[in-house]
Amino acid sequence: MTERILFVDDDENLLAGYKRHLRKLFSLSVAASGQDGLRVLEEEGPFAIVVSDMKMPGMNGIDFLAKVREVDPDVVRMMLTGFADVDTAIASVNEGNIFRFLTKPCDQDTLSTALQAGLQQHKLITAERELLEKTLRGSVGVLVEILSLVNPIAFGRATRVRRYVKHIVSELDLQARWQYEVAAMLSQLGCVTLPTSLLEKVTNGEPLSPEESKMYSAHPEVGARLLADIPRLHPISYMIQGQETGVMDGKGLMAWGSERADTELGAKILKVALDFDLLMTQGKQIDVAISEMISRKDTYDPRVLSAMETLETSDELMVTKSVTVMDLTINMIADEDIKAMNGLLLLQKDQKVTPTVLARLRNFSIGVGVQEPLRVRTLVDIDNSGEAAS
Repeated sequence: MTERILFVDDDENLLAGYKRHLRKLFSLSVAASGQDGLRVLEEEGPFAIVVSDMKMPGMNGIDFLAKVREVDPDVVRMMLTGFADVDTAIASVNEGNIFRFLTKPCDQDTLSTALQAGLQQHKLITAERELLEKTLRGSVGVLVEILSLVNPIAFGRATRVRRYVKHIVSELDLQARWQYEVAAMLSQLGCVTLPTSLLEKVTNGEPLSPEESKMYSAHPEVGARLLADIPRLHPISYMIQGQETGVMDGKGLMAWGSERADTELGAKILKVALDFDLLMTQGKQIDVAISEMISRKDTYDPRVLSAMETLETSDELMVTKSVTVMDLTINMIADEDIKAMNGLLLLQKDQKVTPTVLARLRNFSIGVGVQEPLRVRTLVDIDNSGEAAS
C-alpha cells in the first residue's frame, strides 16, 4: 500500500521547504503546476495524498484536484492555500471533494497532523474497496460456478467470450478492465431459464422458431435483472442487457456521468465478442469470421471490431490426449463435449475443468456413468532440455 504524498504549488521555495521539513516523516514528490502535477501523478503514481495550492498559473487548485479525482478516486485530496475565502472552500469541497482545507502559513505540526490523518483515511478507503472487491469476486465466482453446473453450454460460451473480451479490452487499453471481463463471464446467466436443446440450436446456427427466438432474445434481460440488486454490478447488468444489440436504452444511465460511456462501450464489446463466438463455433476461421462481421455495416463499433481483428490463437503449448474421469485434473480443457451415459451434457467443448466441475464429473462417473475416454487439452510438460516430455 502506497504512503506517498504529492505537493503541487507554483512557489518553488515553498516546495523546497516542504521537502526539507517533512522528508524524514513522509515520502514526498513535488510539482510546480497543475499540469505538471497530473504528469507526475501519471508517471510516478500512485499517491496516497495530493496537496494542492489554490492560485496557480494555467490551472487552479480546484480544477486540478477535480482532475486528480478523475484519474484516481482513491487519492486523498487536500487544499493548502493563502486564499481562504468561503467561496473557495465551498468550491474545493464540491468540485475537488477535498479531505482537508488548510490555510497558509501552515505550521509543520498542523500540516504533519493533517497528512497523518490523510494517510489513515487512504488506508480506510483502500481497505474498504479491497474488501468489497473480494466479496464481489467471490459472489461472481459462485454465480459462474453455478452456471457451469446448471448449463454447461452457456458456461462454455461465457468462458470463450471472456477470452475475446479480455483481448479487446487490452487492445483498447481501457480502465476498470475487471468490469468488462465480469460482464463477459455473466453474459449468459439468463440462459439458466432456457432449454439445453435451444442453446444447442443457437450454437450450431440452426434456425429458430418464432417462439424459440422470443425465448432466446429474452435471456439478456433475465440476466440483467438477476444482477441488478448486487452492489457495484449495476453497470455490468446494463452491459448484459444490451449485449445482443450493442445499443443502450439509456434507462437509469443519465445520472452516471462517465460510467454511462463505459457501460455503453461494454455492451458494444459484448456484441462483437458474442457474434464472433457464434461464427467460430460454426466452424469459421478467424479471418473469415472477422471479414463476415466487417461486411455487416453499422452493426458494430469500428474501434471494437478493429481490436478484435488482432486476435490470434495460441495452442502451441497445448497437447490433446485421451483420459478417464479419474485422470482429469484442474485446468484441463475439454476438446469435445463430455456427456453422462444417459446423454446429459456435463462439460462443453473448450470448457475448463474447475474444482466444482471435477467433483461433478466424478460423482456422475460413480452414479450414472460418464462416456469415456475423454478427449482433453492440457499444457505440454517441458523437461529441462526444453523438449516436450512424452
